Amino acid sequence: MKESWLYKRLGEVASFINGYAFKPEQWTSSGTPIVRIQNLNNPDAPFNYYDGEVPDKVKIKDGDLLISWSASLGAYIWQGGDAFLNQHIFKVEFDKLDIDKIYLKYAVISKLNMMAGLVHGATMKHIVKKDFDNTCIPYPPINEQKDIVSELDKINELISLKKAQLGDLDALAQSLFYDKFGDPTKNEKGWEVKNWSDVLTIINGKNQKAVECNDGDYPIYGSGGIMSYANNWLCPEDCIVIGRKGNINKPIFVHTKFWNVDTAFGLDAKRDILSPTYLYFFCIDYDFERLNKAVTIPSLTKADLLKISMPVPSLSLQRDFAKRIEVIEQQKEQISSTIKDLETLLASRMQYWFD
Repeated sequence: MKESWLYKRLGEVASFINGYAFKPEQWTSSGTPIVRIQNLNNPDAPFNYYDGEVPDKVKIKDGDLLISWSASLGAYIWQGGDAFLNQHIFKVEFDKLDIDKIYLKYAVISKLNMMAGLVHGATMKHIVKKDFDNTCIPYPPINEQKDIVSELDKINELISLKKAQLGDLDALAQSLFYDKFGDPTKNEKGWEVKNWSDVLTIINGKNQKAVECNDGDYPIYGSGGIMSYANNWLCPEDCIVIGRKGNINKPIFVHTKFWNVDTAFGLDAKRDILSPTYLYFFCIDYDFERLNKAVTIPSLTKADLLKISMPVPSLSLQRDFAKRIEVIEQQKEQISSTIKDLETLLASRMQYWFD
């Protein structure tokens, strides 16, 4: 089937219209939303607005295919209503060849890694329009395009379903925490209250350059997750990582020995008083922003953290909760493994159809 296909340059397939170069002083708090790259990458990202008119060619509506070609590369079907398109994003006009919209989206996604090798710019990396237009994609008959889309869509739907199941399990775990212990900020069940200074040890991080990093045994954690690996460690198993700077409201539960960098703290529960699992779920619920005194980058201090007070139920109840969470985590691991397999399958099929 593939042997008889034609190949076309993207510039031959459709027209790719760059968005409008809005200036910050044109942004308003009301009017028509301006779609920037962050609004494509993150559905929760706030919008800027423009209360005026722009050329019709940069107006977008539901169903438009958008392609970000600067900083972050990606292809998206817009479903956010009428909006104005910011620069560094193409709107696709299907005014040249008969091609399925979703097929073109998959085809562009399949070429983005290759395009990433052609990026230009000293500060904001971007694809030159000429390079983009000259990128070739397979161009099968329209019925075969639709068959390919159907296959890839089914795999993506399964991935989305499995990711939704992970979200449901996370919600179940949080619900179990509330059912067993109540709201920790209100201490509705009247548990004994202790300061963090009495129930845990805070382990300072070190500058990453201070340790020889390689493909060793232990991960190095920052406030955003694994950064690299090192052949030594500072934190014991089952510690919680919280950001000292930056991501201060996103605790991470680390079950292996690890080393934390100087932008993160390690929280080591005193195991004869506090279950690490209970501590983790308390941290998920706690608003660390209330301790932030920084004007620019959110920051926490060790002294302020040690003053945090928390309800401390009996250790037997905490351990019982931890066992129930362990079962949920095992289910999550199975689902995550399935997601990984599906993503591998998707990548393989994308490579088959578009390389």
